[in-house]
Parts: sequence; structure tokens; C-alpha cells
Amino acid sequence: MAVESSLAAPLMEVFASIQGEGLYVGEPQVFVRLRGCPLRCRWCDTPGSWKLDGSEREVRIESRAGLRRAPSWSTPFQTACWIAECEPGRPRTVSVTGGEPLLWPDYVRALASFATPRRIHLETAGAHPRALADVLDVVAHVSLDLKLPDDMDEPVEIAPAESEPVPRTRAEWAEVRAECLALVRGRDACAKVIVSGGRKPEQFDELLESVAEHAPALPVFVQPATPIGAVPAPSIELCTAVAERARALDLSVRVLPQIHRILGIP
Repeated sequence: MAVESSLAAPLMEVFASIQGEGLYVGEPQVFVRLRGCPLRCRWCDTPGSWKLDGSEREVRIESRAGLRRAPSWSTPFQTACWIAECEPGRPRTVSVTGGEPLLWPDYVRALASFATPRRIHLETAGAHPRALADVLDVVAHVSLDLKLPDDMDEPVEIAPAESEPVPRTRAEWAEVRAECLALVRGRDACAKVIVSGGRKPEQFDELLESVAEHAPALPVFVQPATPIGAVPAPSIELCTAVAERARALDLSVRVLPQIHRILGIP
């Protein structure tokens, strides 16, 4: 696999759109979606970003001049050039998402320097606390998913070899979750709790109690899952019940669906 630099990472797409989730919902941003994720969340809405199996030959770039494609493996400098090409006006905040961007922490660090003065917002599954610690000083915001172990299928190790093990058991997830929450405590950050149909409100207590213990001021967004495959949407009663359990712990909580899905945009 030829790469231009040791800092190169495989990209899936670069495009300008509106942030549809979390603390900065509604903000015009440029999205840099990286490929590769070892996790298998049943409600994931971008499973095409999981694998590094030779399918990552091209990146889709929605520039002002129109849609085009380029070799997927990109250096941070090249990505910064594409970001500028995609912006329809003044420089925007850049949402680095995936896949799992923390598979590529050196790339994220370098991209932040090339993309200056743009703010870098990191979207992460929260499974790699050491990589998160490595990039915290260069990202302006962290959106941290809190994973319900019951919603996870067996993870799949992918290249590059992970520098830290992927959590597999409920106990390992609890430990990693606590580490990530402690890292974002007091920072510009938020947590997303994805709620799918068929769950009970009390199943989410372990996630909410972790926030209350390790980052009690962190804004929490209860996000109804968008139906995908066999995963159904939750009822409003379930989402409300989860929010009430968060409120009982004195957490700042909002129920917020994926707004970009409602608007019909990427």
C-alpha cells in the first residue's frame, strides 16, 4: 500500500454541510471522514467506513467546482487543500469523523496545524483514550460517543495495529469510558448517548452514571437512533425516560435527533 507520508491516512470523503448532531448542531462545517473502525455498533449509520480491505482506493471530494475523486490515502497538507476547496465562503470549522479518527492520531495532529486558523472538532467512539490524550491539545471540541455494550458486536482488528487494545467486555468498556470522560472533563466537549428501539431505560444507567462520576458538567445528548438494518428507532417515551434518568443525576441533557437526516443532507 503506497502512501505519500508516514502521516497519511485513508479518507472516505471531504464535503461541506451542516452539523447535525451534538453541541454544535446547525453550524456550517467541513467534514473530513476517515476510513477504518474496529468497532461494530449495530446502529452505525456509516458502516461503509469500517473496513481497510482495498476498497479505500478513492476519496470523494465535493469541491466548489463539483464532485471529484482522488487517491484515498492523503497527507494532512493535501487534506487541508481539499478543505479549502470545499468551503463555499469563509473558513469553516472542520469536523474530523469516521470511521474512527483516533486510529490516526498523528494525522489529526498534523491536520490541525495545516488547517489553521480553522477549529478542529473531533468525533470519536471513545475507545482509544491514549490516542485521545495525544490530540487533545490540538482539537477545539470533542464529541464523545458513549457506547452501550449491548449495542456492540464483536470488534474486528484492522490495520494499522492498534496501539491500545479495543475494549471487548463490559468491564473494559467501563474502564475506557471513565478514562475518556476524565480527559474531556472541563473542556469544550459533549457526550452522545445513542438510543435504539427495544432497549429499557435502566440499561443506560451505566453510561449516565459514568458521566456523573467523571465529567458531571459535560453536556449529554440523547440521540434517537436512525433506523438501519434490524435496528429500529426508539419511541419518544424511551428517549424521554433516558433523559429523565440523566436529569435525576443532575446532568445537563437534551434529546436531539440527527438533524441532517431530517434535512436530507449528508
